[in-house]
Amino acid sequence: MIDPAGRLAASLADRYRIERELGAGGMATVYLAQDLRHDRKVAVKVLRPELAAVIGAERFLSEIKTTANLQHPHILPLFDSGAADSFLFYVMPFIEGESLRDRLNREKQLPISDAVRIATEVAGALDYAHRHGVIHRDIKPENVLLHDGRALVADFGIALAASKAGGSRMTETGMSLGTPHYMSPEQAMGEREITARSDVYSLGAVTYEMLAGEPPFTGSTAQAIVARVVTETPRALTMQRHTIPPYLEAAVFTALEKLPADRFESAAEFAAALEDGGRPGRHYGRKAAGLMPPGAGVRPLTMIFAALVLLLALAAGWFLRGWKIPAQSGAPVQFAFRVGQPGRDRAFVDISPDGRRVLQAVQDSGGVNRIVIRELGSTTLTPVPGTEGASDPVFSPDGQWIAFVADGKLRKVPVGGGPSVLLADSVNAGAGWGLDGSLLYTLSGNGLWRVPASGGASERLTTLDTVRKEFNHWYPQDLPGSRAAIFNSYSTPFARSRIEAVEFATGRRTVLVEGAVFGRYVASGHLLFVRDGAIFAVRFNPSTLKLTGSPVPVMDDVAWSAPDGVAGYAVSQNGTLVYLKASEWNVDRRVVWVDRGGSERPAIPEPGPWAEPRLSPDGRWIVLTGLEPKREVWLFEVGRRILTQLTRTQGAAFNAVWMPDSRSIIYTVEDPVYDLHRIPIDASTPDAPLVASKNDKMASSVSPDGRTVAYLEVMDPDRLMLAPLDGGVPTSFEARETSQRNGMFSPDGRWLAYEGLGVSGEPNVYLRALEGSGGRRQVSADGGSQPRWTRGGREIVYRKGDATMAVSVQPETGEVGTPTLLFRFAGVGQLGATRTFGYDVTPDGSRFLMVAPVERPGAQPSVVVLDWFEELRAKVPQ
Repeated sequence: MIDPAGRLAASLADRYRIERELGAGGMATVYLAQDLRHDRKVAVKVLRPELAAVIGAERFLSEIKTTANLQHPHILPLFDSGAADSFLFYVMPFIEGESLRDRLNREKQLPISDAVRIATEVAGALDYAHRHGVIHRDIKPENVLLHDGRALVADFGIALAASKAGGSRMTETGMSLGTPHYMSPEQAMGEREITARSDVYSLGAVTYEMLAGEPPFTGSTAQAIVARVVTETPRALTMQRHTIPPYLEAAVFTALEKLPADRFESAAEFAAALEDGGRPGRHYGRKAAGLMPPGAGVRPLTMIFAALVLLLALAAGWFLRGWKIPAQSGAPVQFAFRVGQPGRDRAFVDISPDGRRVLQAVQDSGGVNRIVIRELGSTTLTPVPGTEGASDPVFSPDGQWIAFVADGKLRKVPVGGGPSVLLADSVNAGAGWGLDGSLLYTLSGNGLWRVPASGGASERLTTLDTVRKEFNHWYPQDLPGSRAAIFNSYSTPFARSRIEAVEFATGRRTVLVEGAVFGRYVASGHLLFVRDGAIFAVRFNPSTLKLTGSPVPVMDDVAWSAPDGVAGYAVSQNGTLVYLKASEWNVDRRVVWVDRGGSERPAIPEPGPWAEPRLSPDGRWIVLTGLEPKREVWLFEVGRRILTQLTRTQGAAFNAVWMPDSRSIIYTVEDPVYDLHRIPIDASTPDAPLVASKNDKMASSVSPDGRTVAYLEVMDPDRLMLAPLDGGVPTSFEARETSQRNGMFSPDGRWLAYEGLGVSGEPNVYLRALEGSGGRRQVSADGGSQPRWTRGGREIVYRKGDATMAVSVQPETGEVGTPTLLFRFAGVGQLGATRTFGYDVTPDGSRFLMVAPVERPGAQPSVVVLDWFEELRAKVPQ
């Protein structure tokens, strides 16, 4: 395997000769290279893979053009930028000199005149950039180069591309620009709108370090630094270095004000204060009156700022055990942020036992799910290596491991990432860590099982009650003593879904709550569960498995999904609650037409809870899934623009596919497993069962002659099946050891395009003849899913994350061409974990039906409540 540096060198060989690595930072790796065209040394900066994935090549290259137009004597110019292989890079001059960090490391403190000159030159660069609409966001000594006696500000490329080109996705995934020592309070708090005054603060912090020899705030961890940034006042400069003029100290402290409104309005104003702040009549900030001891003269914070500081200080400083700040009016202390993508990611979240870290599985712009960790005192999001394709991640009791499900397999991985360890196959939904070191999990269609965390043979814990039509036993949690566990006995309709307990030694089951999902026992002595978007609590004795009293609602507006039995909340051992706020997590979706160039227009007039749009073969109808109040199939008449609910089921109905005559559909019905039914759109005949078995099933397409349906049967691995519509016995399309799904008949009925997993576990699109011999052909190049036929069978389109790709096909031979990018659209790829189609395309391939979440600017659906047990005990007393 070629290492990343070797791949980079090979991909740039015609333009740049990579010589060696110069250094690596939080955002990029820097290489020294020879510009072959101009015969000069250059610095090639390559974005980190996860940052590149968030931004996307197209937007990066588009937005970085603005950086190329920043022409200022104190801004390092941009020579080139581009995408090569999977790398995003930009090229700047190689400076024969040193950075401000190098000089500070050598001298610690700079002469006052040098510090003022450097700060003034950087302020001039920032003022120029701000007037051109660019905010740097990461001013620090490492990004200030010293060359030929002048300062040069570097890395405007990453600043603009990441903050603007990444758009909302930077905030959604929690990635943040900035270094804790130099981040402004509003940037540390994860504010979406960062102004030029944030750069003024950062420059003030750099200037403070040039004068004092250290930044305004230091600490052993990033969380500790952030906590001090938002709560403390820096030590007076004149107390550390008596030669600093009071006016200079006053200017620096004004730049370091907590509230942006109290800082200098512009970098130019800061520069003026540094140069001539000692003139009569010039006064800046709280230090302008002269020498004061540290903390003296600090004016009271406003109520609003006090609240903001309180929220983030507690978030960042929760590591300080026992630190208590009273909340106003007796309300619990809470704060909000954003990790996952509302409308796209699964509503599952976990928190570490010590309450310091939050886990979620989120989808990147390439369509790959992976686990990310957010420290409560940080604005950054850390992907966990080795968790590609993961869902439902949970911390181990010691907080050192993460268990997750990927492609129907239970795995564990160290918190710091690394090769994952396979523990069990055929796993459905989330697992739970046993307090004795075991793992509890759901075997697909076969109840609860337990396996040692070190691996080995599994032990059955429960068996499904077929009389009650139990679908499965989900989301187990070990109880103290490791003698029993609670779980969700899931059935339909929802009123029959239960929270139960099972004793390991005897297998005896005890019903605890009816009509509920996602039960959790917490250290306060309560059993929690979710019903109708609210968390309920009731006193519970884990030794006797008995409830005391009646359930009481303790938190509303919680994201949940009845068909999945999942709810977005978790509680740490020390009483920190994290939950996903339904009003900000559950977003409407817009259904639009997108042409091959990426231009869009509405397909359905109003946004709504829509998913899985399918265009009828005659183009007159769109059938789609409505998600609220529960999943049902709806019909939209394109000509008259009328919406009609087509199904009314006890459980869930979704994922409709059209019959060739455009008069009826095949769809999935929950009863309690997902079976296939057929219904005419004009209700001329009753709804009729079509295919039933013990496993979940989702239809993909119907053959052109209307005789066969291709569908997915959820197994381990997932199996692509072909069922005759005359009642014949279904057969497996292809016997393989890897999963297959989303099979699409070609217009002539000779071929089936489908999505299959390769050896690496990454999905790709394949093609295989339905009759005759011959192996499969790989259609996509490096990942792809959800294939569709267009242009009479001469083209296959597919999705790869946010990208829509096209490949030419020879229908006579099955030969395929090279994949090309049509457009990017950050839409809803699939509905949860149902492995179905999230889009459709017209037969001629000219227009695509796409679904995308309606953005809510400023939405922060992840809410953390500290010391929640106090509120819980007050609402549900002993």
